[in-house]
Amino acid sequence: MKARISLYRKAEEEVYRLDGRIKARFYDFCHTFRNNPDQPGLDLRPLKGDGRIYRAKVTGDFRALLTPAGVDPDGTQSWLLIAIRDRKHVYEQLQVAINRITGEIEFVDLSVVGDSALRRAGITLTPVREPEPAPSPGGVPEPDQPALPVEPEPAPALLAGYVPDQLLDLGVAEPLIPLALAVTTDTELDILLDSAPALSKDVLYALAAGMTPDEVRAEITAHVRLEVRPDLDDMAAALNRTQVTTVDDEVRSAIEEGDFRAWKVFLHPAQARVAHANYRGPARVSGGPGTGKTIVALHRVKHLIGQLPPGAGKSILLTTYTANLASDLRMRLASLLNDPADLACVDVTHIDQLAARVLGENTSAHHRKRRVSDQAALTELRQLLAELGETAWDADFLFDEWEQVILGQAVTTRAEYFQVRRAGRGRALTRLDRNRIWKLVEQLTARLDKLGIETWGQAAERAARYENDRARRIQERVADDSSGRGNRTYRYRHVIVDEAQDLRAAHWKMLRAMVPPGPNDLFIAGDTHQRIYDHHVTLGPLGINIRGRSSRLTLSYRTTREILAWALRIVATGRGAYDDLDDGTDTLAGYRSVLHGRRPTVDGYPTWDKELEELAKTLIDWRTQLSTAKGQAAVDPAGRIAVCVADRNLVGRTIDHLTAEGLTCVELTKDGPRGDGQIHVGTMHRFKGLEYQNLAIVAVTDGVIPRTAIHRFAAGDPVRYAQELRKAQALLFVAATRARDTLALSWNGPRSPLIPTDGNAERHQ
Repeated sequence: MKARISLYRKAEEEVYRLDGRIKARFYDFCHTFRNNPDQPGLDLRPLKGDGRIYRAKVTGDFRALLTPAGVDPDGTQSWLLIAIRDRKHVYEQLQVAINRITGEIEFVDLSVVGDSALRRAGITLTPVREPEPAPSPGGVPEPDQPALPVEPEPAPALLAGYVPDQLLDLGVAEPLIPLALAVTTDTELDILLDSAPALSKDVLYALAAGMTPDEVRAEITAHVRLEVRPDLDDMAAALNRTQVTTVDDEVRSAIEEGDFRAWKVFLHPAQARVAHANYRGPARVSGGPGTGKTIVALHRVKHLIGQLPPGAGKSILLTTYTANLASDLRMRLASLLNDPADLACVDVTHIDQLAARVLGENTSAHHRKRRVSDQAALTELRQLLAELGETAWDADFLFDEWEQVILGQAVTTRAEYFQVRRAGRGRALTRLDRNRIWKLVEQLTARLDKLGIETWGQAAERAARYENDRARRIQERVADDSSGRGNRTYRYRHVIVDEAQDLRAAHWKMLRAMVPPGPNDLFIAGDTHQRIYDHHVTLGPLGINIRGRSSRLTLSYRTTREILAWALRIVATGRGAYDDLDDGTDTLAGYRSVLHGRRPTVDGYPTWDKELEELAKTLIDWRTQLSTAKGQAAVDPAGRIAVCVADRNLVGRTIDHLTAEGLTCVELTKDGPRGDGQIHVGTMHRFKGLEYQNLAIVAVTDGVIPRTAIHRFAAGDPVRYAQELRKAQALLFVAATRARDTLALSWNGPRSPLIPTDGNAERHQ
C-alpha cells in the first residue's frame, strides 16, 4: 500500500540538524515508507500513551514519529511525520492533537522541559522500552535544551493568576497547560516554548509579557479562530489546515537549505492572517523590527501569485527604497518560490529604478538628464542664493520645501502652491512667502535644467506625472469600453511595498497609477519608527486609503528582549509622535520579543584610537566564540559579525585598523557587501533590513548623532528640530535592532544624548 508523508515544521528542523550519514538514511526511510509503510523492517507500531502517534525505525538508534491523517480515494495513506530523534528520547507521553481554535495539528513534547518543572506539574515521563540495538555512527543532536537542575524551593509560578480554561480558550495546546502554569522563570518558559506550537508560543509569551487575556484574544487568537469549531477527531481535515512540507523526490534539496527552509514554509498565526487576507483596497502592516513585516510581504507575493489567472505575465510589483534591499528581496523570493514560472510573474525592483524605467520609456535620448544627489543640487541652490544676495531664506529649508511639498505633491503651478498642504513642515508661510519661494524654485530648476541634471526627487515627480497620464488614458478607454479590456494596460495587478516609510510622496503617486484601484491592489509594509530619510507623507490625499485595513505585528522573532528593551528607550523619549502614513499616529506599545539573551554593553572611551583598540578585542572574542562554540556546532563567523559606524567618514579608518589587527573586513555599500571578509562594516543607513548575530555600533558621539548642525533649528524652527531628532533616533534604533544575540555600543569623548542613560544595559569602563 502506498503512502504520502508530510513533514511537520519541528520535524523538518530536526531533519536538517541530523548528521549527514543519518540524514541519508532518513531519505531511504522516506522512500521505503512511501512504497509500503507496513514493511516489517520499519517496525511501525503505536505508542502506548497516545494511540495516534506511531514510531518507526529509521536506523538502529533513531525513530521517526508519525501520525495517520486519512486515506485518499485511491487508497494512498496520508501520514504526518512529527519528529525524528534518538530512541532514548521517545516517550509514551508524547501527544498529538487538533487545536480547537485553529483546527491545525499540533505536536506536544513535554520532555524538553526540566525535571523540576515536570515534577511541579505532576508529570512523569516514561521512555519507550525497546531491545538495545548495536550503536550506529553519527546521529541527531541531543534535545535542544538540557534538563534544568532540581530547585530546592519552588518559586512562584510565572503565570500565577491564570486558570486552565483561560489558556485553553486562548488557544494554548491542552497538554502544555499544566506545565505553562507550573514554570517559575523566564528560562523555563523559553525552554517549554522552544518546541511549542506557534499559537501556544505567541499566547503564552504575550501573557508573560503583561498582556491581558482580552488583549491576547483580540490581537492574536481572534485572527486565527475558525468560524466553525473544528472536528477534533478529523485528522485529514486538520492536515489540510496545517503548514507542512510534502516529502517528494525534491525533499533532499529542500531540507539541505537548513534554517531558511523553515522560514519559507512557516508563518506565525498573526503573520499568516495578514499575508493571506483578502482586502477590498490598499492595506498596510506595521510593527517593530523583527516582527516579520518583510516575511509577510514576501508571503503576500506568493499568495497573490496563486490568485493570478493563467498567462498573467509579470503582474506583481515588489518594490522597496534602496538597491541593496531590492537585491535581498529578490534573493529571498527566489528561494521562497519553488517554480521559476511563479518568479516570472513578479517584478522586483527598487523604487528609483522603477521611476527611471518610466522616464526612459517617455523621454528621448536627446532630452534625458543626468541624475545627481540631493547634496549636489543643494550646492547649486546655495550658489544661486549667494549670487542673488538672498538672505531671507535658509538653503536647507528651501530645498526641503521644494522636495517635500512642491515635488512631493506634484505641484506644477504657483496657484497650486498657494493652496497645497504643508503638514509637518513647521514654519508657517504667508502668501507673499510662498510667492517668493516659488520664484526661487523656478530659478533653481532652470539652473539645473541648463546643466542637464535633475535630482531623484525631480525624476520621481516626472515619472508620477507620466504614470498618472497613462492611468487617465486607461480610464477614458474603460469608460468607452464596458468590457473593461482597457484594464490590461495597467502595469501591474498588485503592488507590494516594503520599507514603505522611506518612500517619497511622488513615489506613491506613481505606484497608485500603476495598478487599477480595487481588491488587493496595494499592500504596504513599514514602520515609521524606522524612517531614516526626510520623506513624510500622508497616503490618503495621494489616493491610497488604508483606513480600516491596517494591521500591526507586535512580537519580535529576531531581537532578544534585552536588546529590544534597551533599543525601545531610544525612541520612547518625548521628541514628538510618529505618524502612521495617514492622519493618525503609530506606536510600539505592546511590542515584545520571544527571545532571551545577553544585555547590551555600552562603553565610553577618551579617544577614537582607544575605542578602535577595544573594538578589535571585542570582535576577536566574538569570532573565537563562534568558531569554537562549546556544546553545539561551531559556525563560520563570516557574515555573522558586523560593525556599524555612526560617521561614514570613519568607515575606512575602522576597516584599516581592524585589518591591521588580523581581522578581515568587507564594506557594506548601497549594493550590499563589496568583496570578501568576515566582518561587515558600514554606516547606519547601510544596515537597514539586515541582521547580524553580533553587532558593534561605534562612534556614537555627541555631535555625530545627532549632528551638531541640527541645533540651529532649536529656536527658529522647533518642528524641524523635532523631525531631525526623530530621524537621528530612528537611525540609532534601526542600527541597534539589527543585532540578534549580542549588541555592543561605544563612543569617544562626549556620549550621544540619544543613548539611554539607564535600563537594560551593562557599562564597561
